[in-house]
Amino acid sequence: MQKNKEQKEIELIKCIRDTKRRLNTANKNFETAEAELIDYYAYQIKAEKAKLDYLIKLAKTKGIKVDMINDKKFSILEEDEEAV
Repeated sequence: MQKNKEQKEIELIKCIRDTKRRLNTANKNFETAEAELIDYYAYQIKAEKAKLDYLIKLAKTKGIKVDMINDKKFSILEEDEEAV
């Protein structure tokens, strides 16, 4: 079954949200990392930033704006709560 446009937008928004969450986690881990793990977290931060930049660029080309992301994020959260 093919996904409609709104489902694809929601999936992209979820990816953006998840990538932001992973980037924040990597930044927090970097701040408290032991010397042996600093390079690991630095590369992880760089990778997550690159992915986030790509996803935001993709969202812009699809006409998804920040306000739309926030609106859809709330509708996604509502859907998740209804599923429980």
